[in-house]
Amino acid sequence: MTSALEQLGMIALRRMDPEAAHGLALKALQMGLGPKSGPLTTPRLATTVAGLAIPNPVGLAAGFDKNATALAPLARCGFGFVEVGAATPRPQPGNPRPRLFRLAEDRAAINRFGFNNDGMEAIAARLARRPVGGILGLNLGANKDSDDRSKDFAKVLATCGPHLDFATVNVSSPNTEALRDLQGKAALAALLEGVMEANSALARPLPIFLKIAPDLNDAELADIAEVATNGGLSAIVATNTTLAREGLKSPQRDEKGGLSGAPLFERSTRVLARLAGLTDLPLIGVGGISSADEAYAKIRAGASAVQLYTALVYGGISLADEITRGLDRLLARDGYANVAEAVGQARETWT
Repeated sequence: MTSALEQLGMIALRRMDPEAAHGLALKALQMGLGPKSGPLTTPRLATTVAGLAIPNPVGLAAGFDKNATALAPLARCGFGFVEVGAATPRPQPGNPRPRLFRLAEDRAAINRFGFNNDGMEAIAARLARRPVGGILGLNLGANKDSDDRSKDFAKVLATCGPHLDFATVNVSSPNTEALRDLQGKAALAALLEGVMEANSALARPLPIFLKIAPDLNDAELADIAEVATNGGLSAIVATNTTLAREGLKSPQRDEKGGLSGAPLFERSTRVLARLAGLTDLPLIGVGGISSADEAYAKIRAGASAVQLYTALVYGGISLADEITRGLDRLLARDGYANVAEAVGQARETWT
C-alpha cells in the first residue's frame, strides 16, 4: 500500500523534469526513504527461474538503476530479483537531453537515453560491494562508437560477471543506432558465441538472458528462439520498449525513442505468448505491468517471472509489494500451489 508520504513525494516528482525526478527518486532510496520490509515470499510465490531460486516472481527491470548506485535500498523494496544497467565497456553520456518524457494521459513514457552510464569499471566496483543475499543481474550493452559492438557485451560480462547472479544481453534498445540489427539470426549467433565464451571463463558461470524487442514478426521470433536455444541461453526477456505509437493521447506521443508503460502491455504479451510456443526456455515478461492482474496475465501467457519499471513512475516504489501480494491472492483463488503451475495456462488467448 502506498503511504501518504510516498504519495506526496510522487506528486512532487511529477512536477519536475522527468530525468531530474528519476535522479531524485534514486537519491531518496539511497537516503533510506524507501520500503524496508524486503521481498514478500510464500510457498505460492517462491519459484526457480533459470536455476535461480527467487522469493517471488516480481522483479525490477533494467534502466531504473543504470549505474548500480542503490543496490542495498532496492534489495529491501520487495522485488524478488533486481536487474541494473545497462553497462557498456566505456562510460558514455548517452543522447542529448531532453531524452525522457512522461505520457501521463497514457500512463506511459518515452525514452531515448542511449545507454548513458558510468562504464563497466565503475559499475563493477559498486557491484563488488553488493549486499549479501538477493538475486542481482546486469543488463549488458555496447558503446555507441564501438568498433565491434558484438564484443562489447563479452567485455562487460568478463568485468562484472564475478559479482552477479545473471546477466542479460540487450540487443533490443531502439536508442543506439543499428543495435537492433544484432537480433538478426547470424549476427545474434556470433554475438552470443562470444558472450558464452566469456561466461565459461568466469569462475562461476552465470545464467545468460537475452532481451528482445516487441516489434519482431513471427519469422524473426522463430529465428531468435532457435538461436537462443542452440546458443545455450538460460532465459529470454520479452520485451524491451516499442517504436509503435498507436492509440496514444499525450502531447509527447511523437517524441523519438522507445515507448514503455501501459500501451505496451498487449503488444509485449502477445510476443511473449508466441515465443512461449517456440521455445522451452524460461521467459521473463516485461511491458506495461501496473497491477497484480496484469502480472498474472503475463504469467498465464507464458512468463515464469515478470519485471516492472515504468509503472513505478505512476504507482511508486511500493507497487512491487502491492503487486506481489495481489499475485499471491490470485494464485490462491485459482488453486495453484505454486506460481510455476500457472505459467502458460492461458497462452492460447494471446496467440
